Amino acid sequence: MKNWLRKHPEVRTIRVAAADLNGQPRGKRVPTRFADKVVEDGTRFPLSVLNLDIWGEDIDDSPLVFDSGDADGVLKPTERGFMPMPWLSSPSALLPIWMFREDGRPYDGDPRQALRAVVNRYKARGLTPVVAMEMEFFLIDDSGRNLQIPISPRSGKRRKAAETLSIRALDAFDSFFTDLYDACEEMDIPADTAISEAGLGQFEINLMHCDDAMRAADDAWLFKILVKGMARKHGFAASFMAKPYEDYSGSGLHTHFSVLDADGENIFDDGGPRGTDDLRHAVGGCLRAMSDSALVFAPHANSYDRMVPGAHAPTGICWGYENRTAAVRIPSGSHKARRIEHRVAGGDVNPYIMLTAILGAALTGIEDGVEPPEPITGNAYALDLPQIPGTWAEAIDAFDTSEMMKRIFAPELIRNFVLTKRQELHYMAELTQQEQVDIYLDTV
Repeated sequence: MKNWLRKHPEVRTIRVAAADLNGQPRGKRVPTRFADKVVEDGTRFPLSVLNLDIWGEDIDDSPLVFDSGDADGVLKPTERGFMPMPWLSSPSALLPIWMFREDGRPYDGDPRQALRAVVNRYKARGLTPVVAMEMEFFLIDDSGRNLQIPISPRSGKRRKAAETLSIRALDAFDSFFTDLYDACEEMDIPADTAISEAGLGQFEINLMHCDDAMRAADDAWLFKILVKGMARKHGFAASFMAKPYEDYSGSGLHTHFSVLDADGENIFDDGGPRGTDDLRHAVGGCLRAMSDSALVFAPHANSYDRMVPGAHAPTGICWGYENRTAAVRIPSGSHKARRIEHRVAGGDVNPYIMLTAILGAALTGIEDGVEPPEPITGNAYALDLPQIPGTWAEAIDAFDTSEMMKRIFAPELIRNFVLTKRQELHYMAELTQQEQVDIYLDTV
């Protein structure tokens, strides 16, 4: 890590940052001359900092604050190391960190530590998840009272229409996307295909599959930071909020995953289109956990505006082959790449908690041999299916009382997440729709 800074003498400051429960980067700005100390000894800030609400406020009744004296955690660099921050005007470096207790134990309230625990469960069985994510986001002109698509730097026009898979829409913001891809290369984020989506000024970039789930979640978290920062550099906003426009579809974060055994073989591949028993059991686990984990996939008030019938977001708990109306889809294609696509999460999620919930549910399904119901055909919205919780309050209660979530998440993270969401639920009720959008636009 020290060598990176020595190779980049132009960098004068670093940021050390960890993801809180809402996926917000929390940390410090440090002059480069003190970077060696951070690398060797880590840094410190209160455990409660990873348990702030969406406004960055303490949780009123959290035992992490006054009851415990607001004790410190120790934050150490992740294996990612330093990387540039191309969206800033002055040369700077980001050092991702994660939290441990004073005695060296992982801090269970850290979202990245939650994912590490699930990945270790896979490792104990000789299994390795392979993960890819589809990142949807909006480019937005938020300079006026109402949100709208930015003026194209190329044409000088503002085209107020959704343009699904439109090359023209991509070319309208060519300079932004060129800089974004260059930045992804600098930060070693594996950004692949970009497309325009069904929303107003909505785009999607796929992150390539990765056989390191921790790195895949890091990539998604860093990508969100990068996209928002690079958009501001270009004079507009980018947002991963679930649904900024009432009349257009919202943004999802679809996760594709398969699982390799100790010999590197895909345990979902049976040589044909159907998939193995392990695939079915993983699907069964995902479906069994879906209602209880809805809070993970829809963590904010605005999340539930996206999850309505006919809006390209799943509402029924079901699965199907090559069916994008289902919550869990088995894509077609080469049997060697047989995989599961989990389609429930919005773009506003914390990638670490989301991936923990998905991989944890799949593994419990494999462990328990959970048989899913029959795969659906046709339009899931038109079928009589068990429903994903349709309100924030329902989702909070389901997550809080779930026995299955206790098999996936540490008790401390469950407690902290529930306390955070109950506080946000209370205070969001006092705000207008416009005020809520203002909060979520830049944060999620």
